[in-house]
Amino acid sequence: MSSVPEAGWLNLLIGLLQGAQLQLLRALDALGLVQHAHGQPAWPRALRLSGENLLIDLGQARRLGLTVVVLGAALLVLLLALLWRRRSLWLVALATLLVVAAPWPEASVVLVPAYPTSFQKSPTGFTADSIERGRTLYAAQCVACHGTDGRGQGPLAASQPVWPPDLAGPLLWRRADGDVLWHVLNGMRDRRNGRETETMPAFGHVLRDGDAWALIDFMKAQGAGESLRAAGLWTQPIAPPDVAVQCKGKAPRMLSSWRGQRMRIVAAGGDGLLEDPRMVTVYLQPVQAVQAGTAAAGTGDCIADSPAAWAAFSLVAATDKLAGTQLIVDRDGWLRARGEPGKGAWSDDDLLCRTETPARVNVTDAANATNAKPLPPDGLSALIARMDAEPVRFVKGGFVH
Repeated sequence: MSSVPEAGWLNLLIGLLQGAQLQLLRALDALGLVQHAHGQPAWPRALRLSGENLLIDLGQARRLGLTVVVLGAALLVLLLALLWRRRSLWLVALATLLVVAAPWPEASVVLVPAYPTSFQKSPTGFTADSIERGRTLYAAQCVACHGTDGRGQGPLAASQPVWPPDLAGPLLWRRADGDVLWHVLNGMRDRRNGRETETMPAFGHVLRDGDAWALIDFMKAQGAGESLRAAGLWTQPIAPPDVAVQCKGKAPRMLSSWRGQRMRIVAAGGDGLLEDPRMVTVYLQPVQAVQAGTAAAGTGDCIADSPAAWAAFSLVAATDKLAGTQLIVDRDGWLRARGEPGKGAWSDDDLLCRTETPARVNVTDAANATNAKPLPPDGLSALIARMDAEPVRFVKGGFVH
């Protein structure tokens, strides 16, 4: 997928940048040195270190990686100077030389504008209820400019100073969620012809913080579905909408609590399925069955009976006829494959969330290595093997998820 770093070292470097800044913000917050904005600690600077540009400019990424290594070496030399007093001056000089000689990257690549909310995370949990709430808000506040499909073709789009962006494209995914929140609540401005022009109005006077986060959840779900319609793939990783699940004889639990296990999400209404020991199977109840208070035919032990869940999964799966659709979630909690109703065997074409540079997986060798049985003719084992061999490493707004 387009959000997958080119190499493991780059993924590690971006994670290091993000982790260092988060720890700094938490430390400043613990010391009472930062203010709070929208219920969370506010980033105090106008700039932040970011990884999104490093995904584009690998040359600058390599320079930054080498700089981090050199600075680490300089720190070790300084520690040695504290222990070896006789050579302390020479060691301090060596540490200074290392810092000066480090191949520092261009500041404009590594440093990007930041907002007080840049490092804030959504409290909604990307739930089906939040997405449904966001759908209502989007229809009331956004559809006139961004259009019903989020592609920026609303009836008022042509009258705006700048044409609204395509929310189904990569723009929404390249920005940190906290940055998107800031723009929703405070609007956007651009300098043109020497004058600052409002390119998107602020909605902070009509939306509460929770409303804005719900709106972002809906835009994510809608963008995933629209990319699937246009490209036949989820061009950016998307998690399944979270929902409460009731399993027979057990207390209700959230769908996200199964992260670390593979899941199969089945929209009831198709042919009955056998339980698969390789995956947790959860059935979505159609709205009619929920309203009637009955279980749909062909459902198993674990059922999600929220009307909002049916609507949210229909949005992400890009279909108005969800019944019988199967969705496979990998161990990391990403939607990876879709089985359409009425289709018999699983195939490689059903893998809709892929890596940019897929590894060459010899499924037969993988099966022998794990003492597994030969692959069944439906191809599901091959699909699972490929998912496990090609994990999604998602970077959004320069942050590793």
